[in-house]
This record gives sequence, structure tokens and C-alpha cells, in this order.
Amino acid sequence: MELTKHGHACVVLGDEERRLVIDPGAFTDAAALEGAAAVLITHEHPDHFDPQRLRAALDADPALEVWTNKSVAAKLEGLGGRVHVVGHGDAVTVAGLEVHVHGELHAEIHPDIPRIANIGFLVGGRVFHPGDALTVPEEPVATLLVPLHAPWSRTADLIDYVRAVQADQAFAVHDGLLNDTGLGVVSGLLGERGPGTPTPVRRLAPGDSAEL
Repeated sequence: MELTKHGHACVVLGDEERRLVIDPGAFTDAAALEGAAAVLITHEHPDHFDPQRLRAALDADPALEVWTNKSVAAKLEGLGGRVHVVGHGDAVTVAGLEVHVHGELHAEIHPDIPRIANIGFLVGGRVFHPGDALTVPEEPVATLLVPLHAPWSRTADLIDYVRAVQADQAFAVHDGLLNDTGLGVVSGLLGERGPGTPTPVRRLAPGDSAEL
């Protein structure tokens, strides 16, 4: 399986037979949805979910289907059985891959801001995308996608998160708000200039891929 980053929080998992897209939001190149077999959406924030763009992709391909939480599904009314609602603890088959759902809530931005629903997806028992949360799945993770920067995050918490999950490898996502200086600082703290983690963390630039 190949993992390709498509800007900010969006990744595509694919092989010769399928293309699974996770969180194609407003900061994502529209081409990420071309040829998609299925789409997974972790939550409703626009950097993860662009309803107009997703509806256009669904209109263009009648076979395309979406798996997401209730709040996102409510914004995709009229699509019937093509939108599947899932929640914490569910296990479903998507594009021939087993997907386990972990987590329930978005990370806290501020106590005065209500928390919304957020689910993470463990795809094929190998790749975990937590969305906007630091959910630790109750099962092994081979490849962790780490939200590198967000209004809700502290680098100290990210280091502890990588330590807690204990994946074999990790790739940084959710970095669209950082300039080159910020990318260097945060990446360094998760790497050789930090206190250390059991998991090597790498950053993929938009369009870059890695074999899993």
C-alpha cells in the first residue's frame, strides 16, 4: 500500500486496485478525489471536509461512497445509502479494507468552545488517522499520522502522543498553517532535537508518497 499526502490533513491510501481518501478539506488539491473508491471524513471542520467539493465528486462518480460521523453525514443529506455513519468501536469494510473507528470528540481548543464529534480511522490494521484528536487506539498501529500543528495542540502533547501509540513509524500531517520556520522547529522537537520518542516521525511534503 502507498500513502500519499495531498496537503494539510488529507492523505490517500492506495494500491493497484483502490484509492481511499481521508479528509479532503478546503486546503486539499481537488485532484485528491479523482479516481477515489471511497472517502473517510473524521469531522466537520472545513480543513477536513469541504461539502461542495465532496458533493461534486459524488455527483461525478455514482459508485463513490463516504464513511463519517453523524454531524458530517447531516451535511450530506439527499445522498441516501452512499453516506455511512460510523462511530467509536465500529468495524467496517471500505474499498476492500477493514477499517476500525476510534475516538469520539475533537481535541479541546478552549473550555468556552464546545467540542464537536471527531472519529479516527485505522485502515487495514496499518494506518491510523486521528483527525483533530490525540486518540490512542486500543490495538496496535503500524503507521501513525500525527497532527503536527493546530489551534488546540502543544508540541509536548504530540511527543507524549507518539510515545503512547508506539507505532512502528509516523508521518506528520495537519501542518498547513506552519511556514518553513515553524515546520523545522516542530519537526525537530519530534525528531533529533527533541526529548525522543520510540517512533521515528517524518514529514511528507504535499504530493510526496511513502510505501507502507
